Amino acid sequence: MNKIKYRLWLIALGFALLIGIYFALTLGRPAPVPVKREIYEGVTYRRIVRYLPHAMIAQVLVIDTKTKGISFLVTPPSEVDGDAVTARTTSQFLEEFDLQIAINGDGFFPWWSRSPVDYYPHSGDAVTPNGFAAYQADIYADGLQNDKPEPTMYISRRNDLTFNRQPGKIFHAISGDRMLILSGEIVPGLDDTVIHPRTAIGINKNGRCLYLVVVDGRQPFYSAGATFQELAELLKDLGAHFAMALDGGGSSTMVIEGENGKAVILNSPIDNYIPGRERPVANHFGIYINR
Repeated sequence: MNKIKYRLWLIALGFALLIGIYFALTLGRPAPVPVKREIYEGVTYRRIVRYLPHAMIAQVLVIDTKTKGISFLVTPPSEVDGDAVTARTTSQFLEEFDLQIAINGDGFFPWWSRSPVDYYPHSGDAVTPNGFAAYQADIYADGLQNDKPEPTMYISRRNDLTFNRQPGKIFHAISGDRMLILSGEIVPGLDDTVIHPRTAIGINKNGRCLYLVVVDGRQPFYSAGATFQELAELLKDLGAHFAMALDGGGSSTMVIEGENGKAVILNSPIDNYIPGRERPVANHFGIYINR
């Protein structure tokens, strides 16, 4: 009987040790536990945690676009030679424009990441989004350098969101990597093998609910990331009728405004394989709350 108790004690100790090691490895990052709470009027924050078929932690914001005072912003162009914008981290974008919510936007060029000290862009360097981009009717990237045009989300003055249907009068526009969901159906042929950090944006059928999703990745024992297929399935489960992937990898970042007006990073970004390090990117999608 004593041997049985001793073995059970050893099993319990080993289990507690494994849990302790796991949580020690996740220090400084969002706790790997599910969360759901309202962070602003009309804005619900969710943290979704999955362990199979691999570790995946997703940060999700669900925004009621009809909430009074909500409005949207795409990064404006900058006065730079040869390129459209100056690179900023997502936190810098939120703080510079006094936003309450922000995520990274489209892919961009030039870009390289050879080491933690040899990379481009730094904050303030000149870059251009890969796809179509507009700020308050000012089109500052046309996406014509791509053989295959990127999908684009258009935002009207009245905060109406549409994908791939260019309006007669363009106000804001931001492009992405690829469509994930079209008319309620997952786009056929999405990659289901390559796992990376991801960022995505979507809307429900009547356009009232906006979904922002960032999946952390490249962080062993915490979150591996998601395939495009898994990202699409996650958005469909949330209720998205249309959704597109934005730039992923080291660019994937979601921030909100803290009580002191400074950015609070909701996810665990990873640039140059350094957890918590934000990458300066070309453009972003931001939200004002109760303005």
